[in-house]
Amino acid sequence: MEIKKVMKTVSDFFQENIAPPHKITSVDLLEEDGWKVTIEVVEEKEYMKKYAKDEMIGMYTVLVNEKGEITSFNRIDIRYRSAIG
Repeated sequence: MEIKKVMKTVSDFFQENIAPPHKITSVDLLEEDGWKVTIEVVEEKEYMKKYAKDEMIGMYTVLVNEKGEITSFNRIDIRYRSAIG
């Protein structure tokens, strides 16, 4: 599977099921016949707008198998969009 297809699969999955994607920050081919993707998504956008707060960005690690199926995902960090560092 090519890297563009992996990126599209992950973006589509997050758009439909979790939260709107912000950006994919890494895509790594694993030795175990799959991919590890790190993606940032906009968390709770409507809630944050309602209370005039900055958007929250969640960072997730996603595993995609050789068939292009997402086998797991895990949020590893959350921060305000304007946070530095």
